[in-house]
Amino acid sequence: MNRAKPFALGEHCQVTTSLGTLDLEIEQAQISATIAAVAARRKLPERAVQIAYVTAIQESKLLNLPFGDRDSVGVFQQRPSQGWGTVDQLQDPVYATGKFFSALVKVKRYQKLPLHDAAQAVQRSADGSAYAQHETDARILAAAFTGRVPKAVHCWYPPPEKPVTFQATKARKELGRALGDAPQSNQIDAASERRGWLIAAWSVAHAQKFGLHQVRYAGLSWTAAAGHDGWLTDAKAGTGQVVIA
Repeated sequence: MNRAKPFALGEHCQVTTSLGTLDLEIEQAQISATIAAVAARRKLPERAVQIAYVTAIQESKLLNLPFGDRDSVGVFQQRPSQGWGTVDQLQDPVYATGKFFSALVKVKRYQKLPLHDAAQAVQRSADGSAYAQHETDARILAAAFTGRVPKAVHCWYPPPEKPVTFQATKARKELGRALGDAPQSNQIDAASERRGWLIAAWSVAHAQKFGLHQVRYAGLSWTAAAGHDGWLTDAKAGTGQVVIA
């Protein structure tokens, strides 16, 4: 993950809040969105999401690694030998995030601890101070992917050489795995604006994977064809539902 560079080429996502702008690989954005969705399903505060991000940035750079120190794998570099789960389970970001949060909520007064201390209480790494260097990035990501800051996430990538199948059903199922019950239609209910922007950010981050061409919400829309332009005015986009197409 790098600070944003103007006119970045290739496949990228950009995250912008009042704290700054980050340039992400698409996989990093997908994992960031997954972490925020799992936290929302568990009704955890934004502080928990920030702690997860400082951990994941330090451990894997927000990538789902198939390797690591000793038997560590996955986004949080959890070890099967330490009881976190099987290798296959820990390579599932939804599962791995759930295990991280299950451990975090057992840390006494974790919301009051510095982010790096809370992360270290879960991970028990060799150098817990290393998490501290990622706090600003974690705050930017959390504000964006939890939906607290609207239209904070957009992605772009070259048009595919071959037509990509629109896999809305798979997208809704994957969203449901992280966020809770899978939506039954491409018009996804949003009980609050914050939840709507969480779903919208998740959808944009996963658009390339599932062949989504457009995401519409709250008077704005993002399109794969003009992804670099971010969210543009769309008078037909309502606030009650996130629409994927």
